[in-house]
Amino acid sequence: MKLPILAITMGDPAGIGPEIVAEAFCNDVVYTQCRPVVTGDAAVMEKAIQLLNLPLAVNAIENVSEAKFEKGTMDVIDLKLIDIDQHEFGKVSAQCGNAAFQSVIKAIELAMANEVDGTVTAPLNKESLNLAGHHFSGHTEIYAHYTDTKKYAMLLADEFLRVIHVSTHVPLRQACDMVKKERIMTVALLLEDACRQFGIENPKIGIAGLNPHSSDNGLFGYEEAQEIVPAVEELKAKGHLVEGPVPPDTLFAKAKGGFFDGCVAMYHDQGHIPFKVVGFNWDPETKKMKSVKGVNITLGLPIIRVSVDHGTAFDVAGKGIASPEALLLSVDYAAKMAENRKMQK
Repeated sequence: MKLPILAITMGDPAGIGPEIVAEAFCNDVVYTQCRPVVTGDAAVMEKAIQLLNLPLAVNAIENVSEAKFEKGTMDVIDLKLIDIDQHEFGKVSAQCGNAAFQSVIKAIELAMANEVDGTVTAPLNKESLNLAGHHFSGHTEIYAHYTDTKKYAMLLADEFLRVIHVSTHVPLRQACDMVKKERIMTVALLLEDACRQFGIENPKIGIAGLNPHSSDNGLFGYEEAQEIVPAVEELKAKGHLVEGPVPPDTLFAKAKGGFFDGCVAMYHDQGHIPFKVVGFNWDPETKKMKSVKGVNITLGLPIIRVSVDHGTAFDVAGKGIASPEALLLSVDYAAKMAENRKMQK
């Protein structure tokens, strides 16, 4: 079976996206997992390659069929949206926001047309995105809109910790109102299916409470009794291996220790904070990020989308010090998911 073709977006051209994508193309393991092609801007990718002094040549193309898929060559579907003379690393701009957005749209189009087997996204900057007139809160919402997907969820994944969210980019007050039985069941089943795509045959899912101590039998809130417990009981009755509501302050520690294969968080920060405490490692001496692990996967889509779970890092963009670790992990996850889908067909 041929290796899957993955479309990798360049991310915001002013951020670290082009750098980490270029470094990934110099990693031998990528070519054992997939056939990669970049959607973005050839001039930006050439600039990143020169910055890092990498042994790569850019092959600017218009169609996937023109790609060489050879180590030492970066195939770039060139959208020609950046005036390279006006390009600056670390600066918010409408030009870069639009280029980042269009590179994502191109990747989605290729996947929907079955010209690629999956997509991997480098980070975009929400301020630049909106400045360019594209009013989305992130990749997840872009993918859902352009694939006409109604039921979807964000999954954060690392080697030992996998976290899905009932809600993501909404105000906290609204997030509490979105804790509903049907939504909890939907995301729990999406997580279960994803775990099976990762090779876990009978995944055990831990479902968080919303309130401190999962409300302590109603002392600190009612959402557990009215929404979360009924969701857990119905899932169990249907044969799914779930537990909850587990107090949020213990759920993620137990998952990290292998007690759960995946966790359902009730809102954005409840899931993101423990995940990033585990995956984002700072050097106490240099006060800089030493390593960044973890990927962001949008579940429920008709296509595969995996992304790094970090931002554009404008403060270090253009300095040649960004780590491609999370992007390499994203490629690994996307390739595995693509292979799994091929075997199911």
